[in-house]
This record gives sequence, C-alpha cells and structure tokens, in this order.
Amino acid sequence: MAKDVESLALCLRALLSENMHRLDATVPPLPFREEVYASSRRLRIGYYESDNLTQPSPSMTRAVRLTSKLLQDAGHQLIPFSVPRIEYAFIHLFTGGLYADGGATLLEKLKGDIVDPSMQGLVSQLRLPDPVKRFLAGILRFTEPLTSQLLEELRGVGTPKKLWEQHTAVEEYQQEFIAKWRSLDLDVLLAPALGPAFYIGYPAKAARSSFYLALYNLLNFPAGVVPVTTVTPQDEEELAFYRGYYGDGSDKNFQEAVSGSVGLPVTVQCIALPWEEELCLRFMKEVETLVKDQGGPK
Repeated sequence: MAKDVESLALCLRALLSENMHRLDATVPPLPFREEVYASSRRLRIGYYESDNLTQPSPSMTRAVRLTSKLLQDAGHQLIPFSVPRIEYAFIHLFTGGLYADGGATLLEKLKGDIVDPSMQGLVSQLRLPDPVKRFLAGILRFTEPLTSQLLEELRGVGTPKKLWEQHTAVEEYQQEFIAKWRSLDLDVLLAPALGPAFYIGYPAKAARSSFYLALYNLLNFPAGVVPVTTVTPQDEEELAFYRGYYGDGSDKNFQEAVSGSVGLPVTVQCIALPWEEELCLRFMKEVETLVKDQGGPK
C-alpha cells in the first residue's frame, strides 16, 4: 500500500478528517490521534510464531523471532499468545461465511466469462451438486479431514436463520479473541505474515495458509505488515524438512510455493484492536525503525 509507514499515516490523516466526513457521510468524524501515533510509551506486545493451522515457513518463524528480540531489547514487554480455536475460525467462520450462499453469487458474476486458471479448481467445486460435495467430503474424511470439512462448508448455510446464526458466531468469536487479548493486558500483537511470495499458480493450491492474514479480516482488526528480513540459504535448507501440521495437499503445496526464494523479503504482522489504527501504525513504525537501525531487512 505504501513504501513506508509514514506514508500510511499520511493517508490516514487525510481520511480521518472533518473535510472527508463532509464529502462522504459514511466516514466517521474521528480525527487522527497524533498523540497515539507519536507516543514513545513502552508496549505490552503479544506474539506467536505459528497460528497452528499452517506450519510457518522457516523464514516466517525467524522473522518473528528477530522482531521479538529487537522489540525486547528496545524495552518493550513480549508476552506469548495463542490464537483460540483456529480450525473452527478458519473452517466454520471464515470459509462458511465466505461461501454462505454456496458460492451462488460468485458463480453468477462469472457466468459466461473466462475463469482464470487460479480460480478454476474452486469454481469447479462450487458447481458440483450438493449430493456430490457431500459424497466427496465423506470419502476425504479419512485421508484429508480438513479438506472434507471445507467441502461441507462450500454447500452453504442453507437458510436465512442459519445465516444469522453464522453472523452471530463470528461476533462471539471476535469477543472471545478480545477477551483473551485483554486478559493478558496487551497493547498490540505481533504475528507471522504469509511469505515469502509464492510461485505463480500456487496461491489457490495453498489457500489455507492465507488465513495468517485473513484471520484479521474476519475479526475486523487493523493490521499491517512490515518487511524485517529476507530469505536466507539456511531458511531454504530447513524448508526441505517441512512437513506441515496435516501432511495433506495444502501443506505440500505451501512448501513448494515458497521454495527457491533466497533473497526475497519476509514481513511480520502488526495488529491492534478495532478503532486503534493509530496504535497499529505506531507499532509498525517502531518495528520499521528498529529494523532500519540494524541496517534494514537482510
């Protein structure tokens, strides 16, 4: 989105203004809080190295460890954090919500059009009759149980009442996440960002790994990424021993997607609670400055 954090702050200053509210009534009349962005207060930072859904690549893990050490050495407090009920959030809340209508809207938009090869697999699954989806899910239950559950979710929620229940479940999960956050008295959260960049054609094959980022879309938390290092030859050597948590096709595809990436940038995620965009930017700026003081990502 921008070449540095200050450019993002400049953008938000322009958006969070009385003038923007006058131009667009849907923009809240909340001014940018300079005092939060410019603060030098020491932070309580939660962190995790894995979401326990997709095993991170070696470079992703190293990026979080490197950033954690820089922050700790700068006087901030680091507190271990674990994402609650990650499988439930990914399968039932995210995937179930995304395809609540069984993919009908997406298929309608693509009707009569050329489907990009990266989407062809998903579109083919959505076009399957429900009985076929259920049959395939039953077969996969014993070999790829997560894929089996995802196929079930592609059938949609079924009724308007079930849709409201799904929306309620998302809100309850958000409150559960916030309660855990506040029980640790955290200011912000440090997490892996998906990376390095995938080979062309692999994003759809290893889509599960995108939940490192999509989790915070689901939660509606402000989050940003900051480059902190690059893939090293040692990262590449360790990747050869990658197995994943499920040993299924998605894990195998993720390993292939990030192989041969020596020299590519690796980022970390900086996350804050809703309505705390300035604090998120302040945290990102802190990480960016500490990395630059070490000579930049390398």
